[in-house]
Amino acid sequence: MASWGAVNSPMLIGGPGDLAQKIGAQQVRKYDLATACAVSIQIGASNIRAVRVTDGTDTAATSTLKDTAAATGATLTAYYTGTLGNSLTATLGTGTANSSWKLTISLPGVSPEVFDNIPGTGLALWQNIVAAVNNGQSGIRGASQLVIATVGASSVAPATTQTITFTSGTDGATTITDSVLVGVDGITGSTRKGMYALRGSNAQVTNLIDVTDSTQWPTMLTYGLSEGSYVVTQGPAGASYATVSTSLNTAGCDSYALKVLVGDWGYWFDQVNNQQRMLAPATFSAARIAALAPHQSALNKPITNMIGTQRTVSQQPYSVPEIGAINQARLDVITNPIPAGNAFGHRSGLNTSSNPTVNGDNYTRMTNFVSLTLAASFGYVVGNLQVPDLRRSTKSTIESFLETLRLQGMIGDVNGGPAYSVQIDATNNPDARVSLGYMQADVQVKYLSVVRYFLINLEAGQSVTITVSATPRAA
Repeated sequence: MASWGAVNSPMLIGGPGDLAQKIGAQQVRKYDLATACAVSIQIGASNIRAVRVTDGTDTAATSTLKDTAAATGATLTAYYTGTLGNSLTATLGTGTANSSWKLTISLPGVSPEVFDNIPGTGLALWQNIVAAVNNGQSGIRGASQLVIATVGASSVAPATTQTITFTSGTDGATTITDSVLVGVDGITGSTRKGMYALRGSNAQVTNLIDVTDSTQWPTMLTYGLSEGSYVVTQGPAGASYATVSTSLNTAGCDSYALKVLVGDWGYWFDQVNNQQRMLAPATFSAARIAALAPHQSALNKPITNMIGTQRTVSQQPYSVPEIGAINQARLDVITNPIPAGNAFGHRSGLNTSSNPTVNGDNYTRMTNFVSLTLAASFGYVVGNLQVPDLRRSTKSTIESFLETLRLQGMIGDVNGGPAYSVQIDATNNPDARVSLGYMQADVQVKYLSVVRYFLINLEAGQSVTITVSATPRAA
């Protein structure tokens, strides 16, 4: 939920400025979009696609400009629904040029919109005011991004100067549930809502804020697979790993596209509302994963803005067997300490897959990254004749991309083997397939492995015999 912004439409949030202008300040409530964005920005996520949802009762704030007889000359309606619109003001006064008017629209935290030198008298003036707001003033300034104007019935001049405030804006937040955030797909012609509004946005990590309904996990998983996105979620606040494990098994989710955290919710200090708040762990987890390069795992990486969890505040640290049980249950948990030291961070770095070769965060991110990059880069091949030169150039381009990944330490074989192979030749493109219009590239990529267990074999004691190498030790 948010107090401003488009509904069911991805908005790019790149920093605190975008946050204030596009969705409004964070509020102390469940499902709050601005809160999750603020947490994510602090952690390092800088390319957020934020989707606002409502329960359908959201309204836009409005106000009216009056003439000298108190009749309506123009009605101004907030550009978006939401309570932030109630902070709008508009001032109509004398313009800079003779016999002209100036309208200034203001919203805290946003640069005022000034429409100056509006000409006309009577009804023509009101029509010119509306046209300036809705269409802009030629090359002087564009249309308003804060309000929409409609002309009233007045044909009388306005008062010399008037300042109006806006009222009646609502967020549509009364009956928001987990299912509203999941939303509905638009495959039958209806408008995509909730999670499905992210289709085509290339969001690599998906967090449905504060969603804990495990019956929605299969739907979320299916979306993740279809869009190449890593969906992160959690159990209800206070739910133990045994409870969340049972929910995961009941939901039947066993895939690299879904990550489920234990219901050990985290604490964060909200500087806007000046209070400590308990937030869903996926809010921290998704942001930490998104802030990492795709070949990295969230395992053992510090989360700097978390100040506690339900378990740490209760002084109930996880034991080694409990961490082992969480790993075996295909879950993850954020807690303190982590192997790296006294910091909050993930303790498993796992998705929900039961296959140990694909159950790491890095597998999900790298697989989606590589496949989506390849899919987006070779559309030019379609429509060309399949000739040796096309095969060679396509193969060379794919190899150049993969070689770049190898040089950057994103893929490779630590023991010295090849990091990738690309095949586009007669072997995998026989005449029967070529005649049907197919050209196939078979690509193999070896990921670098995340160290999950570091074993040190220690032999110590008074009877230990140590053989010293004859080679002098380097200084």
